Amino acid sequence: MSLWQMLFSFNGRIRRMHWWLVRLAVIVSAVVFVFVLVGGISALFGSPDEVPEAIQAIGGLAVIVVYITVLWIELALDVKRWHDRDKSGWWIFIALVPLIGPIWSLVELGFLDGTQGPNNHGPSPKGIGGSDLARVFS
Repeated sequence: MSLWQMLFSFNGRIRRMHWWLVRLAVIVSAVVFVFVLVGGISALFGSPDEVPEAIQAIGGLAVIVVYITVLWIELALDVKRWHDRDKSGWWIFIALVPLIGPIWSLVELGFLDGTQGPNNHGPSPKGIGGSDLARVFS
């Protein structure tokens, strides 16, 4: 799976390791981007009162674009992890259940192993149970 597919596609399966690493990298990248943006604007204009409204609007728009991109990537990663657990991507909505939902989601996606071998959502991302195993049992 290419990096583009991992970040933006809702199809296929990913391993827990990739889920954790990509999630961490995306969040750190977004935070660094926002800090650099705010720091750059502050360095150029000094106090917040001196920043022109147009620059504030462009900065705000940039933060919104980053937020939407991060949200999309997070949803795509979660759907692929649910697929690895051989569940529908619609399970992402379990996280909306107060208290229990986020914990359930974290345990399922971040700590439990995926289905061994191929499942309804594609081949194993670990390469377990590929076509050689299917030929043996057919």
